[in-house]
Amino acid sequence: MSEHLAITTDGLTKEFGDTTAVADLDLAIQTGSIYGFLGPNGAGKTTTIRMLTALTQPTDGTGHVAGQPITDRKAIIPHIGYLPESPPIYDELTAREQLEYHGGLRDMDPGCIEARIGELLDRFDLTADADDRISTYSKGMKQKTGLIQALMHEPDVAILDEPTSGLDPRAARTVRDTITELAAGETTVFLSTHILPVVAELATEVQYLTKHPQLAVSEA
Repeated sequence: MSEHLAITTDGLTKEFGDTTAVADLDLAIQTGSIYGFLGPNGAGKTTTIRMLTALTQPTDGTGHVAGQPITDRKAIIPHIGYLPESPPIYDELTAREQLEYHGGLRDMDPGCIEARIGELLDRFDLTADADDRISTYSKGMKQKTGLIQALMHEPDVAILDEPTSGLDPRAARTVRDTITELAAGETTVFLSTHILPVVAELATEVQYLTKHPQLAVSEA
């Protein structure tokens, strides 16, 4: 596998009983690229993401993320940041508590955790609300907290599912600028979204999945 490829798959397939969710998917995603991953509901986008993050095991085929096999979640976790469509955050915690907890799970140095949290809270305009319970947050505030959580350990690969969902235009602009900066710093961004202008602006390559995954096409 080339050292310049951040994500690769070969014949990646996932079946659920008699239903094929993803069939023979081949990816070769360059390090530092912004890869737009598009398709209608039911095309297999979420299933693909779950395989790339080692949350779901493939039925057939192989894949690697940051050089690690997607069948080894323990090996992949240090290298990826993942923002699912519904961020995995706890309503009873404050944003600061949530992020401190996540930094500990990522074995970040305590001093680095605080510095990184402060930097990202400021970037996403959450500093004033950081010590309020997440249960009081709007959808957009929860989205920003989830995105900070995905990025705070500076992953090699950021897998973002609808990262601008629920955000006002200013916050969405910040997210787009952040994605551009990540790629400039050699972080690979795997971007799944229905918002075509975001993909048109940011993506260096686009893949569109049809509802028949074996017919997936890719274009630069």
